[in-house]
Amino acid sequence: MLRRFLPDGFTQALIAMVLLASLLPVSGQMAVAFGWLTNLAIGLLFFLHGAKLSREQIIAGASHWRLHLLVFSCTFVVFPLLGMALKPLLAPLTGDALYLGMLYLCALPATVQSAIAFTSLARGNVAAAICSAAASSLFGIFLTPLLVALLLDVQGDGGSTLDAIGKITVQLLLPFIAGQIARRWIGDWVGRNKHWLRYVDQSSILLVVYGAFSAAVVEGLWQQVPLPALAGLVLACCVLLALALALSYGAARLCGFNQEDRITILFCGSKKSLATGVPMAQVLFAGSSIGLLILPLMLFHQIQLMVCAVLAQRFANRPESVSELMGRVDP
Repeated sequence: MLRRFLPDGFTQALIAMVLLASLLPVSGQMAVAFGWLTNLAIGLLFFLHGAKLSREQIIAGASHWRLHLLVFSCTFVVFPLLGMALKPLLAPLTGDALYLGMLYLCALPATVQSAIAFTSLARGNVAAAICSAAASSLFGIFLTPLLVALLLDVQGDGGSTLDAIGKITVQLLLPFIAGQIARRWIGDWVGRNKHWLRYVDQSSILLVVYGAFSAAVVEGLWQQVPLPALAGLVLACCVLLALALALSYGAARLCGFNQEDRITILFCGSKKSLATGVPMAQVLFAGSSIGLLILPLMLFHQIQLMVCAVLAQRFANRPESVSELMGRVDP
C-alpha cells in the first residue's frame, strides 16, 4: 500500500541528488572534475542517440518545420510575453531585483541536454528534439542579447558567441555524428539493448541535477535572499513553468500534432538553459553582480528538471502507439 503513494525510483533519485547537493555540494577542483564527467556522460548520450536513429528519422526530424516553429515561438515569444504580462503577480512575490532575473530567464534559449533526455525517456520524437533543441541553443546566442536589450534595457558585447557555438558543436554535434558513423557497426546492438541503455538518459539527468544544484548552493542559494523572498521566487517559477507547460502542450494539441510530437514540443518549448544563461549573464551584465540576477534561473532550472522528470516517467509508462511499433522497423 505504501508503494502506491511513493514517487517512482527515478523521482526518488532526483530528490536524493538535490538533498546530496544541499548537504555535500561539489566545489573547487572537484566541481571541475565533475563537470568533465557530466560532459562525458552527455557526449555518450548523444553518441548513442546518433547510433540509434536512422538517417531517415533524422531527415524527418530536421524537416519537421511546423514543430520547430512552434517550439521557437514558445521559447522566444511566449516566454517573454508571459514575463511582462505577469509583472503584477511576479514583482510583488520576488521584489524588483529578482523580477529582472525572471525577465532574463524568459529571454534565454531552451536547454539542450535535458530536453532531449526527457523526450527520449518519455518516448517522444527524439530526432525532432535534437534538431529543435540544438537550433534553439544556437539561435539563442544571437536572439537572447536582443531580447535582453528589449526587456531589461541592457547591452552586451556578444564576445562569447563563437565560444558558445564551439562548445555546442564539440559537446553535442560531434558525438552525434560519431554515433551516426558507428551505426553501421553498433546500431543493431543498441537496438537490442535499448531497455537498459535508457539508464544512460537517466544518469545524465541525475548528473546535471547534482552539478547544477551544487553550483547554486555554492553560489549562496540559501543565503542571498531571505526565506519569504525565496518562497515567493519558488512560487513565481512554478507559476511560470506551469503556464509554459500548459500553453506549449495545448498549442501542440490545437495544431494537430501526434502524441510523440506533442511530447517533444512540451519538453523543448517549456525549458530554459542554465548552461547557456550563466555564461551569457557574465557577458551581458559585465561589471555588475549577477548573483541575484541568475538566482531565478537556477531555481527554475531545478524545478523544471523535477517536474519534467515526473512528466517524462508518466509518458514513458503509456502503452506503445502504432507509430512507435512501426518505427521499430529500421528502413
